[in-house]
Amino acid sequence: MIGKLKGVIDEIGDDHVVVDVHGVCYVAFCSARTLSRIGSPGEAVVLFIETFVREDQLRLYGFMSAEERGWFNLLQSVQGVGARVALAILSTLSAGEIANAIALGDKTAVSRAPGVGPKVATRIVTELKNKVPAGLSIGDSEAISFRREVGEGAAPAAVSDAISALTNLGYSRDQAAGAISAALKQAGEDAASATLIRLGLKELSQ
Repeated sequence: MIGKLKGVIDEIGDDHVVVDVHGVCYVAFCSARTLSRIGSPGEAVVLFIETFVREDQLRLYGFMSAEERGWFNLLQSVQGVGARVALAILSTLSAGEIANAIALGDKTAVSRAPGVGPKVATRIVTELKNKVPAGLSIGDSEAISFRREVGEGAAPAAVSDAISALTNLGYSRDQAAGAISAALKQAGEDAASATLIRLGLKELSQ
């Protein structure tokens, strides 16, 4: 089983990269987002690998981080999501954006990925709501927990009001939740909505 490749980029295709590891070239299928960040032929690269073994084929999928690989596997636990659709989602949304969309119940964001219809998007945000992939840091877990409270309507009124105010100003729900989460750490849990809005706007302007 191959878990990671360290080598030199030999070739980059539309949906894959060829990595030369001491003269042995491996084909790893990747998301468009990964391929855009991976570098150029001749440059060194490290890819986290998920190995799929079938009766008639062996296929490698490559990722820039263990977190991205974790979401690739977790997404496929949902009915109707295979490797191709999971890669399409990872091409459209970063690992953090996927986590936020699920925590906020934002099926519209998930459905932006090619091949993901409203029903599949709904299943993804519903079935994965209380799950996070292996390798997620404590800080990331806390951020997802905060967004989950917002999505479920369990956040304090001041927080909900501040997020609504920022979304009314044109920011996405994900951006607003992230900014208010940061503001809450500065101002404390008892902060008024006006304070959170002010600090949230400052966070968004950086």
